[in-house]
Amino acid sequence: MLRYILNRFIYSLLTVFIVITLVFFLMRLMPGGPFDGEKVVNANIKRNMEAKFGLNKPIIEQYVIYLGNLLRGDLGPSMLSEGRSVNRIIEQSFPVSAKLGIVTIIVILIAGINIGIVSALNQNKFLDRFFMVLATIGVTVPSFVMCAFLIYLFATILKIMPATGLTTPLHYVLPTIALAGYSLAFVSRLMRSRLLDVISEDYIRTAKAKGESAAAVIFKHALKNAIIPVITYTGPLVAGILTGSFIIERMFAIPGLGREFIMSISNRDYTLVLGVTVFYCVFVIAMNFLVDIIYGFVDPRIRLDGSKA
Repeated sequence: MLRYILNRFIYSLLTVFIVITLVFFLMRLMPGGPFDGEKVVNANIKRNMEAKFGLNKPIIEQYVIYLGNLLRGDLGPSMLSEGRSVNRIIEQSFPVSAKLGIVTIIVILIAGINIGIVSALNQNKFLDRFFMVLATIGVTVPSFVMCAFLIYLFATILKIMPATGLTTPLHYVLPTIALAGYSLAFVSRLMRSRLLDVISEDYIRTAKAKGESAAAVIFKHALKNAIIPVITYTGPLVAGILTGSFIIERMFAIPGLGREFIMSISNRDYTLVLGVTVFYCVFVIAMNFLVDIIYGFVDPRIRLDGSKA
C-alpha cells in the first residue's frame, strides 16, 4: 500500500508540473496581455506595470521565478485586482462554491442512486420510462439553457425564486437544480445500468433462492457492487462541483471560484488563471486518489494495485 501511495504521489506531482508548465507558456504565447484591454493605456504606464509584475523579463526567467514562489505556497498577486493576492481570492471565493457544491453533491448522490434503483426494479415500466426520459433531458440539455429556463420561469414569470446570490436557503434552489442536472441524470442512468447487470448474476439468484427479501437482496448484496461505478464518477464530480461551475456562477451572479476563473481568463490575469488552475488540478487529483482508497472499503476484492482478488 505504501508503494502504491508513493507512486501515485509522484505521478500526481508530475501531472501538476505538466499542467502548470502548459498553462504558463500557453498564456504567455497567446496574443495580448493583462494590460492590453479595451481602455487605452499609456505606453509608459504599461511598461511600468509589466516591470512591476516581471513581465519584462525573459519568459524562462518568469517561469523559474513562478515555480520558486509556488514551492513556498505563494500564488502571486492578481495583476488586475489591485491589492488582492491569488491566495486571498481563492480563500474568499472557494467557500462560496463549496457551500453550493456540497448541497448539489448531496442531491445528486441521494436522488441519483435512488432513481437508478427504482428504475432498475421497475425495468420497462412506467416509472422506469418516466425517469429515463427525465435523465435523457438532463444529459442533453446544456447547463446555460437550463439556467436561462429556470431564471425565466421561476424568477421572471412566477416570481417565486430569487435569481441571484446565495444569501438565503431559497437562493440555493435554482443554482442547485441547474448544477445538478447533468450529473444527476448521469448517476441515475449509471446506477440503473449497473444494477440491472448485478441482479442478473448467479449470487443474486442464490440469495433469492434462499428466501431473502427483495430489499435484503438489493441493499445487502447487489448495491455494494452496483455502486462502484458511481464511486468512480464521484471523484471528479466532487472536484468539479466544489471548485465551481463557471456558467452557473456567472448566470446566477454567485461570487464563487468559477466566476473568478472566467473573469481571469477574459482579463488575461496570468497569475489568477495559473493559481486557480493549480488549485483545481490538485483538487481533482486528491479526489481521484481518495476514490481509489474508498474502493478497498466498498469492495475488498479490489486491491490498490488495480487488480482484483
